[in-house]
Amino acid sequence: MRAKLLLSVIACASVGAGLVACDAGSEDVDPTPVPGEDTTGGTPSTPGGSTDGGSGTPTEAGTFSFFVTSIESMRQLSGSTNGFGGDLRYGEATGLEGADKICRTIAEASLPGAGQKTWRAFLSASTGGPDGGVVNAIDRIGEGPWYDRLGRLVAQNKAALLSGSRPLADAQIKNDLPNERGEPNHQGVDNHDVLTGSTSQGKFSGSKSGTCNDWTSAVGSTGKPMCGHSWPRSGSTGSGSNWMSDHQVPGCAPGVTLTNSGGGGGGSTVGGSGGYGAIYCFALTP
Repeated sequence: MRAKLLLSVIACASVGAGLVACDAGSEDVDPTPVPGEDTTGGTPSTPGGSTDGGSGTPTEAGTFSFFVTSIESMRQLSGSTNGFGGDLRYGEATGLEGADKICRTIAEASLPGAGQKTWRAFLSASTGGPDGGVVNAIDRIGEGPWYDRLGRLVAQNKAALLSGSRPLADAQIKNDLPNERGEPNHQGVDNHDVLTGSTSQGKFSGSKSGTCNDWTSAVGSTGKPMCGHSWPRSGSTGSGSNWMSDHQVPGCAPGVTLTNSGGGGGGSTVGGSGGYGAIYCFALTP
């Protein structure tokens, strides 16, 4: 029997095409996949998109690391056409934790895999920092660089965010910061106000009422939170142009006002002077 097997092997080895013929009668066995190897015959994923049907990873999510929360997403997550107002807890213990969760949820819905990155809302608060001290929005978001959903540069680093009233961003988005879809947030309506609770240096504004009790209150009279402008209200410099700190909104109640009504015509709401209670979201790493 062993001699017969040996003769068979010799016969196969001595004929060039015989190796294929000898193997043809054996049982097919799938090769063991190599970790990371594409065995589907598809093309590798490219930055900015996932090719795996929704189970993406941060690498497949590309450089996506910044957006303004769209009105559609804020309405959907809050379950209200008026949005969240000043209470951003979203099922979490604190307003900052809830706002971070909002960012993470929207990022994942926009681009599968992006939610696995560490997202931070650009918000300041009176407590929760080192030794129970203040929290500065600029200290929450990493060191950069940051890119929008379509891979355009928002800022290379913190210095580029703080360089003036607008970030040192790609020209296409500098004066109209994009939402999670990479679309200009302006879209023909007056929705420029974005909640920050911060100064023009990205630090705590100095008043708890300027953060709706650290983003836990949706009562209109609680305070008047600070906001910045996702697009310049009147030109790219001067009054109405600062992306992180321009003025206080009329109150902390939920509300949407898509026309500028002179700083309060929309009632004591986060949207009362042209907005819907949007927030900025940054990923710690691109």
